[in-house]
Amino acid sequence: MPVDVLVGLQWGDEGKGKIVDVLAPTYDVVARFQGGPNAGHTLTFDGLKHVLHQVPSGIFHPHIINVVGNGVVLDPVVFRGELQKLTDRGVSWGANLYISKKAQLILPSHRALDRISEEIRGGGKIGSTLKGIGPTYQDKIGRTGLRVGDVLLPTFQARYAEAVARHAQFASFHGRDLEIEALEEDFFSAVEFLRTLQLTDTEYLLNDLLRQGKRILAEGAQGSLLDIDFGTYPFVTSSNTVVAGACTGLGIAPRHIDQVYGITKAYCTRVGSGPFPTELHDEVGERIRQAGREFGSTTGRPRRCGWIDLPSLRYSIMLNGVTELHLMKADVLDEFTEIQVCTHYKTSDGNDTDLLPDYEALQALTPVYTTLPGWRTDLQNISTANDLPVELQSYLQFLERHLEVPIRIVSVGPDRVSTLHLN
Repeated sequence: MPVDVLVGLQWGDEGKGKIVDVLAPTYDVVARFQGGPNAGHTLTFDGLKHVLHQVPSGIFHPHIINVVGNGVVLDPVVFRGELQKLTDRGVSWGANLYISKKAQLILPSHRALDRISEEIRGGGKIGSTLKGIGPTYQDKIGRTGLRVGDVLLPTFQARYAEAVARHAQFASFHGRDLEIEALEEDFFSAVEFLRTLQLTDTEYLLNDLLRQGKRILAEGAQGSLLDIDFGTYPFVTSSNTVVAGACTGLGIAPRHIDQVYGITKAYCTRVGSGPFPTELHDEVGERIRQAGREFGSTTGRPRRCGWIDLPSLRYSIMLNGVTELHLMKADVLDEFTEIQVCTHYKTSDGNDTDLLPDYEALQALTPVYTTLPGWRTDLQNISTANDLPVELQSYLQFLERHLEVPIRIVSVGPDRVSTLHLN
């Protein structure tokens, strides 16, 4: 059986967790392939909201195997806390959760380095979540990182001390201390907990499951415009968030990939620094923020809000080979009389372009909008696609025509039942 991949097409926060939860019953395995606790996947059902950071979003379905792949960076303290919350809510996870021994460990000193790196940037801050993601991936690429499997070795304590000593040198060079002593007791306690879990070579596990004919859904974090190579660099995350990251982050061959689900909001948001051509700094942007409850599920920071951006979506669709689109949070725009859609950009010399340039050139672009009528309907009261207002149907058709990919799912509310499947 093939592997289907779910990716965000914007700057993250598109609603990937909800869609994984909706699609999960048709799969045998959900596997997370990159990112770490900087991700926040929100799922709402049975009147409860659940926020997952490192645990795959299939965890609420008892028949599904959940895999944390080698491309993930894992914070043992956050991970233990997530699993404890699941236990408190009656979710049984022990038998169907597997963690790659090749996943990198986030140490307390990585979090300290993240803070120090942002401090020394001054006004040029990346907008990091300060979860230690970047420094952990730096150590991975520098071949000095610790991996989950290292916690099983008798030399783990010595390796940890060596890593902290290296990090302390960096901090000292910039006239700062790591200040991690208060965090270490909790960290080592979480490491002991980690040793009790199913740590394994998940690349073998996943390929064995493929040979058995099992269906696998690969779950990405963040969004394509935050990809370390193809995003709005340097204001990006530290991993490959596009579909190719599923191969390197899980140990599966490209020939296994079949469907690619691209997730986008009906508008656009961004957290942290970096270019955002359609950002709204006015009352309209604030209306979207409040209606959409656009505050980071990981950091609580207000998200920057703006209209949907088709050039950036076409770029992400191209990079990922998207086969179908899932449009999230259509209900957030319920009260708008008019909806703006950015169809292309105007360059500083007055030319039109529908290409997404590098960071410096992107800052100089002006979005060009097409105005469409709003639907002025409470979508959360709609339970079938046939009942969607004609204005929303026209909006969907406009997007499909310009993006050349079919929209198969429209989300009209936060709950898993507020999900409409289109033909």
